[in-house]
Amino acid sequence: MHYLLHLIDQYGLTLVFFNVLIEQLGTPLPSYPTLVITGALLVRNSYSAPLLLFVAVFAALIADVVWYHAGKRYGRKVMSVLCRISLSPDSCVRQTEQVYLRWGAPSLMVAKFIPGFASIASALAGALGTRRLKFVFFDSVGAALWAGSAIYLGSLFSTTIDDLLNVLEHLGTWGLLLIGAALFAFVAKKWWQRRRFLKSLCMARISVDELYQLLQQGAAPAIIDVRSALSRDESRIPGAVTMQLKGPLPPDLDITHDAEVIVYCACPNEASSAQVAKHLMKLGYSRVRPLAGGIDAWIAAGYSVE
Repeated sequence: MHYLLHLIDQYGLTLVFFNVLIEQLGTPLPSYPTLVITGALLVRNSYSAPLLLFVAVFAALIADVVWYHAGKRYGRKVMSVLCRISLSPDSCVRQTEQVYLRWGAPSLMVAKFIPGFASIASALAGALGTRRLKFVFFDSVGAALWAGSAIYLGSLFSTTIDDLLNVLEHLGTWGLLLIGAALFAFVAKKWWQRRRFLKSLCMARISVDELYQLLQQGAAPAIIDVRSALSRDESRIPGAVTMQLKGPLPPDLDITHDAEVIVYCACPNEASSAQVAKHLMKLGYSRVRPLAGGIDAWIAAGYSVE
């Protein structure tokens, strides 16, 4: 434990830089506690609060610009990849779209305070064509507010944090194990939440080939598109009607409770369509299935869209 504190004392700025960088790139290693601790140790280190803030903002900006350009080049595919590697629930892409479409680039000023929002918001900004200077400005302000609040909290409670670090230092190896256990518990909790979320989505799916055959045979199942307004602007499966998450059945879709209903989205694990399918089942519709792979699988199979 003494060695770890020595590293923080000697290489605090380097530690902050790489911790912030890898977190903003998508790994579940929280850097906020690191900023709080280094903020508390400012009085016994050679660097100043402005320098610490600059290093944290610079690291965050590097990661966010990477995601911005990835989103600009690859579009929505990048956001799907982010949700697949993230420990946050798969609905994060849709939630981020809703927030960003409502508030635009200024939403980046609070992005880092919202779990699962920052990286996806950066990629979404690129995908939507937000001007680079505008993105950099609001993202820098957001990073400064986020890092600055952590550094301020550390300096504000420096005595308490210093006492806690002294206790951990006296514990030696046990103190280091306590820190490792806390980090493991954080990651395990996130993983368990995601696992429970994915388990709640377990239900029968219909493949794009099966749906195509039904349409060719004239079975004409009801098809519901539950993507965000941004995604629906691109294309849709012929005959599909739109519906909001947990909203009422679309008024232009007059079907009986035993009619076949197919729900699709454009998110990993068909998260949104599975949620809507379960919602419709609770309303009494017994033959509801999400489309496996969503609109992306439909397009990849070469089937027509409107």
